[in-house]
Amino acid sequence: MLQILTFLQLVLIVAVIVYLTVNMIYIVRLKPILKELNNPPMISVCVPARNEERGIRLCLESLLGQDYPHYEIIVVNDHSTDRTGQLIREMAEKDPRLIAFDGEDLPKGWLGKPFALYQAFQKSKGEILLFTDADPVFESHALRTAIFTMQQRNLDALTLMPRVEFGSFWERAVQPTIFGFIGSLTRFRKVNSSNHKTAMGFGAFLMFKRSSYESIGGHEGGKADVLEDVLIAKRLKNAGLKLLAADAKCLFSIRMYYGLHEIWTGWRKNIFLAMKGSIFRALYYIFMVLSFLLTPYLILGWNMATGSDLIWLGLSLFGVLMVSAATITTCDELGLNRLNACLFPIGALVMASIMINSMIHIVIFSRVEWRGRVYSME
Repeated sequence: MLQILTFLQLVLIVAVIVYLTVNMIYIVRLKPILKELNNPPMISVCVPARNEERGIRLCLESLLGQDYPHYEIIVVNDHSTDRTGQLIREMAEKDPRLIAFDGEDLPKGWLGKPFALYQAFQKSKGEILLFTDADPVFESHALRTAIFTMQQRNLDALTLMPRVEFGSFWERAVQPTIFGFIGSLTRFRKVNSSNHKTAMGFGAFLMFKRSSYESIGGHEGGKADVLEDVLIAKRLKNAGLKLLAADAKCLFSIRMYYGLHEIWTGWRKNIFLAMKGSIFRALYYIFMVLSFLLTPYLILGWNMATGSDLIWLGLSLFGVLMVSAATITTCDELGLNRLNACLFPIGALVMASIMINSMIHIVIFSRVEWRGRVYSME
């Protein structure tokens, strides 16, 4: 029995690593563009802000520090109960490029973030629309590089992955596992091909031509989408428009969640929905994540404890070394110390638990909770 498990474990590890390696080949990585642009279009940067006092100032300061000539920043204070509204109003008084206003009450049928972005869009003037969050920090060349990429590749939309900042132990243990999982599910070759309907959107950076955004109904067309970034990208691809998803660590960074509680509640709201609301799919991915990141160590320990023959002990050790190499590569990709590779088994357990909790909330209780709001999924 142990020999069969050791063999099957090694086959799974090899298959996953081959898939991940091939998928990584197709990632487009942007480099900073510092040269002058020809006829740079007006950009409207739309920022929803609900209880974001911790990071909103740095975010807006970085946006106001762009070396791009024509842009405006529209910030919607979405009924914050902290100092978010005060902070953005104070900044708006000092710079006319920053337009700040309080959002309207949430209408029936809308979720908070799509409605806030819809309101920002209604006040926008730009030929190009950038939808972002209230916590990324942008390099001064971010807008310039994004517009150069849009023009050079004749894109209808551009979505970018940031550099991620990690603070606490739980951020370093859990977030790399989840980001690696998301990266493995993003089939970059298909996402960036006009011949496939596969799409991906990253909410921290979604840039559209205004005409393309309006042609697919904008955020109004997905007013109840929890995964509004992914689903608006899908609508764009389904309309036959051109999307690029790229790595942009050189353009901006983000620290998504602080500590285990924020990680848990933040991912719980959408990780099961990312599995298309399928219990079978969710259980399959839980099995795959644990089988790749946790069970190789258990099988190696089992072989050692039972005194298995050297060939089986060697095969199980080889499997662990391959997994370790993959997690070290992920750490390098994310800018983490390689010692954090030893935390991936813990991250896999926590991620599996979050997925199960997310499934229970949606399937049994039919609800999603985020930033003090509870949304019914019925």
